[in-house]
Amino acid sequence: MENNYHYTPYLRPYARDHRQHSTKAEIRLWCELLRNGQLAGYRFLRQRPVAGYIADFMCKELKLIIEVDGSTHYFAESEEAEKAMVKANWRRERTSTGI
Repeated sequence: MENNYHYTPYLRPYARDHRQHSTKAEIRLWCELLRNGQLAGYRFLRQRPVAGYIADFMCKELKLIIEVDGSTHYFAESEEAEKAMVKANWRRERTSTGI
């Protein structure tokens, strides 16, 4: 069976909308560090539906999810997402920026 990395297809339209309406911090992180394997050659995906939630950035090789602007994510939803990510064997890092 093919590994789909807990892809959640029903969230695809919402992920597309998030990509089109990204925060300044997400855009800067994507353009300056994560796009096109700029970070040590690792490939990141942006606004990826995974384990029932939309991850800001996801690296399949590292099994790493990066959430930017943590204050914009609803706290209870964030706790639920954390549990879902751990259950799906993902490492999730959250950061808040002043951008």
